Amino acid sequence: MDITSLQQAYASGQATISSVVAEIHIRIAAEGLHPIWISLVPADQTLRRAAELDALAPADRAKLPLFGIPFAVKDNMDVAGLPSTAGCPAYAFTPSESATVVTRLEAAGAILIGKTNMDQFATGLVGTRSPYGAPSSVFNPLYISGGSSSGSAVAVASGLVTFALGTDTAGSGRVPAMFNNIIGLKPTRGLLSTKGVVPACRTLDCISVFAETALDASLALDAARGFDAQDPYSRIPSIGVEATPWSAAATFRFGVPAPSTLNFFGDPHNPALFQSAVDKLVSLGGEPIEIDLAPFLAAAQLLYKGPWVAERYAAIAPFLQQHLDDMDPTVATIISGATSYSAVDAFDAAYKLEDLRAKTKPVWQTIDLLVLPTAPRTYTHAEIAANPIELNSNLGTYTNFVNLLDLSAIAVPAGFRPDGLPFGVSLIAPALHDAGLLTLADRLHRSINTTLGGSSRKLDQTKPLAPTIPPAGCLLMAVVGAHLSGQPLNWQLTQRGGRLVRVCRTHPDYKFYALKGTLPPKPGLVHVPGYEGPGIEVELWALPEDTVGSFVEGVPPPLCIGTLRLEDGSQVKGFLAEPFGIENATEITHFGGWRNYLQSLK
Repeated sequence: MDITSLQQAYASGQATISSVVAEIHIRIAAEGLHPIWISLVPADQTLRRAAELDALAPADRAKLPLFGIPFAVKDNMDVAGLPSTAGCPAYAFTPSESATVVTRLEAAGAILIGKTNMDQFATGLVGTRSPYGAPSSVFNPLYISGGSSSGSAVAVASGLVTFALGTDTAGSGRVPAMFNNIIGLKPTRGLLSTKGVVPACRTLDCISVFAETALDASLALDAARGFDAQDPYSRIPSIGVEATPWSAAATFRFGVPAPSTLNFFGDPHNPALFQSAVDKLVSLGGEPIEIDLAPFLAAAQLLYKGPWVAERYAAIAPFLQQHLDDMDPTVATIISGATSYSAVDAFDAAYKLEDLRAKTKPVWQTIDLLVLPTAPRTYTHAEIAANPIELNSNLGTYTNFVNLLDLSAIAVPAGFRPDGLPFGVSLIAPALHDAGLLTLADRLHRSINTTLGGSSRKLDQTKPLAPTIPPAGCLLMAVVGAHLSGQPLNWQLTQRGGRLVRVCRTHPDYKFYALKGTLPPKPGLVHVPGYEGPGIEVELWALPEDTVGSFVEGVPPPLCIGTLRLEDGSQVKGFLAEPFGIENATEITHFGGWRNYLQSLK
């Protein structure tokens, strides 16, 4: 059901959208609506939409990035004509227009199948707090699915849809992903519009994406993202803020807590699986750096043991005051507890959060991303029923702080336990580093797992997510002399967050000179059309866009930044010399690069 495979089947005639949609409805009818679904788009409506898409010409199909892709949404998102229940029948209302994200996905060619089950009012990480039933992990019916986006995760892991939307305030888009062996992308807050979404905590809420692969999550994110003037929390990334130069480099730095600071709440299997994931990241070029997790965990405690729970009360206060008996008892207990907090408590907690943010900020100067267990362990339905609040809190140990600290995250499948249940880790980075996380998540996923969701289909038979060159928010800069790795001016790149992407050569039509009177010694590269030389060795560095100006400002004459043609014909920005600068210079083209020339002087 992955996007690329489905669209290839459509293009080859092996399948039609109508046949795929019809089969989904047959499966749902056979398996029953509950507990995965709360409501469905009527079958005749989805089949009519499928027929319209099937009739499109190839050129029109190509304009739709999600052409014919079935998806689902959590039932706290509005879909025109379908009731929005937020997991509570007494709360239900029927909107006249769909949430912004739903509208954008349908405009990209996707087909909505229905609305999925959830922990009531998105309050819970367990997936059991719903009158529509409690979904289970696709691997064992005795174990919970995770929540609150329970139905969305299970719908993807069961192969009923290709991707599904959840919401993630405390980990609801990540914990169910681990329990069902799928990708759970929690984008940066504000990247996807929350207009038309029943809020849990408006200042923290974000829409999440469940998918079998990181590529599918990326494609869904790209189709749904964008500024929405009707969402006051929507944001437009500024230049360079999305830069993850490490995502295209051979090496990266990842934070890992000291083993003594990790708590798996007595689970005997997950510690070894977590260490195995860390080892895999090392094999992919990662350098593990031990960090102090304490301030992150302290921030996590604020979410449910602080006044942010009052936001949940604010979201549904009139309903709760009149319909307390219509609510799930655990949800009612949690949200009603908000009345014990005062405005003073809220300000005190805000001050505490800023203090913790300041303590965590320096960590990101030493690491590119943080890796943690997505959840410490998995629980059975019986265990949750016996201790619903404490065990739910345990599940959020490594997820609750992410939105409070304005971070991006993605949950990645990371192998299976001896009892057949899946494990998972989360990659976490600063806000708007989503593209870089997706790229590394795909590499990690493919290095560990073999199958997709709850199926036997092979991950290696799906299309990988190719890294973007240059990475989002970056510019490629070719350096040929004093800025090369190990040379005296390389710090001007590294200080700006630049990362080495690869070593290559220029096109043959360049001459190379050792300039006179420069300190430190520098070469000059000159384009000579028609010249057939050896090509000059260059390093390509990914440089965050917002640092390029200050870098160029420091380039002294006769050097300048221009456009270089590489041996493969591609073009990048890089160092060139102005003609007057080579009048008394020594030609060193035959050395093929600055390092070889320097070696000849020894």
